Amino acid sequence: MEFDTVTDRRGTASYKWERYGPDVLPFWVADMDLPSPPAVIAALEARAAHGIYGYSLMPATLVEALRDHLRDGYGWQVAPEWLVYLPGVVPALNLVCRAYAEAGEDVLTIVPAYPPFLEAPGLQGRRLVTAQAARRGGRWELPLDALEAAVTPRTRVVLFCHPHNPLGRVWNADEVAAVADLCRRRSLVLVSDEIHCDLALDQGRHVPAAIAAPGAPSHTVTLMSPSKAFNLPGLNFAFAVIPDETLRRRFAAAGAGLLPFAGCFAIAAAEAAYREGGAWLTELRAYLRGNADLVAAFVADELEGVTTTRVEATYLAWLDARNWSAAHGGDADLAQVCLRHGIALSGGGGGGPRPPHPPVKKTGAPPPRAKWDGGRACAAAPAFARLNFGCPRPLLEEGLRRLKAALG
Repeated sequence: MEFDTVTDRRGTASYKWERYGPDVLPFWVADMDLPSPPAVIAALEARAAHGIYGYSLMPATLVEALRDHLRDGYGWQVAPEWLVYLPGVVPALNLVCRAYAEAGEDVLTIVPAYPPFLEAPGLQGRRLVTAQAARRGGRWELPLDALEAAVTPRTRVVLFCHPHNPLGRVWNADEVAAVADLCRRRSLVLVSDEIHCDLALDQGRHVPAAIAAPGAPSHTVTLMSPSKAFNLPGLNFAFAVIPDETLRRRFAAAGAGLLPFAGCFAIAAAEAAYREGGAWLTELRAYLRGNADLVAAFVADELEGVTTTRVEATYLAWLDARNWSAAHGGDADLAQVCLRHGIALSGGGGGGPRPPHPPVKKTGAPPPRAKWDGGRACAAAPAFARLNFGCPRPLLEEGLRRLKAALG
């Protein structure tokens, strides 16, 4: 499979590429600059050729493909009635806050976290409570004691990112079981975002939270999608796996009138990805492992005062520039500095709401260059930033050259 070819995405209304001007290379939002599997492209072409794009039912063949994927990949036997179809994982994060916590009650998560984890509770009138992950021995560790200490009588939900974005950790079986057991003991709903589970880059096997510990299915909601592994985020398809009937009814009630039919193109793409994308995905993971290693070596060799940890899953590297920042006055914002040198990263500082989508002219011309506004932060930590290496290697190499110009 050829992943080195660079495809021009400007002029396609790409959120990633048209958020900033033509002089900026985007390594921020989590979609890849790599074509989807040939089987997916062929399935979309065949569906488009039909010419009628009406409302779609969920075909039994896709349900079977999802169940087969979870059984063969993770040893998880899922009943068809456990599946709830969604336009994306981010809407589901908001729905679970509504479904399982009342206004003013607490939703707990580990930080740093990708932006919707930090935004969803407040958007739904719930209170965000956090537990800080700790870096020890060159690896980020699950803050189990801090999670336990953060639980109060008002806590209702734990939002759990597994594998973790932006830390790149695949939480191991013991860690996941400990979180599941904590939720069981404290009567909390465990919402496990496993959207990156198919992008584990090392040999360790992803363990779904719902099968990590005895009793876990009764209090676990798992969120999944083919969008990250097969690069389909623009098709808007995801699903929840909710074994417990009461939790499933509460989730459905929170989404009543809000969740659309899955689109006919999303259905065709998802089924092709899960049925025929396995060999392509194996090659993609090997390519991303090479990109991850390139980033790690570059940071270690070329960027004084900047470190990172091994990426076990995802195509996202979490850069720690605290020492670099201290050497530059202690208040430098990493993402802002990088943007001035033509490379856009997801910032660790700032905060606030999702930045608006820029208008795209009908000619396809990019909008005026935007100033990085700190929005969509992964944590209140301006000396950190997230770099998306899900791209052709020549593009990544140019991005790293710009990163060195900014920080070297």
